[in-house]
Amino acid sequence: VAIVLWILAEVAIGACDLAEILGSAVALNLLFHIPLLPAVFITAFDVLLLLALQGKGLRKVEALIITLVLTVGGCYLVEIILAKPDWGGVAGGLVRPTLDRESLFIALAILGATVMPHNLYLHSALVKSRAVDRTPGGLRTALKYNFLETFIALNGAFFVNAAILIMAAAVFHDRGLVVTELTQAHATLGRLFSSGAAALLFGIALLASGQSSTITGTMAGQVVMEGFIQLKLAPWKRRLLTRLLAIIPAIIVIMLNSSGGEAHQNQAVYRLLILSQAVLSVQLSFATIPLVMFTGDKSKMGEFVNPLWLKIIAWLIIIAIALLNLILIWNSFHS
Repeated sequence: VAIVLWILAEVAIGACDLAEILGSAVALNLLFHIPLLPAVFITAFDVLLLLALQGKGLRKVEALIITLVLTVGGCYLVEIILAKPDWGGVAGGLVRPTLDRESLFIALAILGATVMPHNLYLHSALVKSRAVDRTPGGLRTALKYNFLETFIALNGAFFVNAAILIMAAAVFHDRGLVVTELTQAHATLGRLFSSGAAALLFGIALLASGQSSTITGTMAGQVVMEGFIQLKLAPWKRRLLTRLLAIIPAIIVIMLNSSGGEAHQNQAVYRLLILSQAVLSVQLSFATIPLVMFTGDKSKMGEFVNPLWLKIIAWLIIIAIALLNLILIWNSFHS
């Protein structure tokens, strides 16, 4: 079971890293006009950034991740202010969401991008990095701070993803524009807002999100490998391994679609980007089911076991996510 769960966790990390490569490559293309294929190779060198950070201590790494996420959030906040969305429509979408086959695929991709399964392992491991007394009181303090960090991180990701949707609906959908790839979104923003700030912020947000996910993905990879198979690799080796495995499908897709022109290439990258996030959503069940099983087991958790009401809520959410993913898989094969 441990080997199977480890492989699935590695698949999730690889899918996430693929998205980071593609997102960062598109961002480099938008900001500096670097062609996609060279941009993909440039993303391989972010391992040097990670190595420099690892020596500075865990808290500095966390501070950088928070800064990058706030950068993404700040960029989209400005874009929402420029877009002037219909807030009544936004509230209505939250209260009465509708899902067809295509929107279910994107909705689950967003879920996978927000609650990345490997980050559940990372957040669980970070609690051990705190210097606390190994007493019930000390452990409660560590758990309290870990809960707050996780709550802020996941809700921050939720609001960033919500901001992207709101901006897209207000700018593109309300004007009857169909946007099917990131480069098109960037160009459309540049045309609609004459200052050019919205298009620039879009590129910066894309680059910042790729770098923040790169750091957390590498840290999660180390935790997963050490936890499941007791194999410890140097951070640069782990980073290089993950990046090389993820870079292969990115290069293949870009090269296979190079003959169709830049627009065709960008659309293929967009589809692969969404698919990688949908893979994360499918993997979510394989991280959350053991999590809820273990934290609900009194023989393992003692006085820290989940109360009955929390177990019920957790299992209902897990079943709902699993059913939606099964529908997605069925629709994908059926069509």
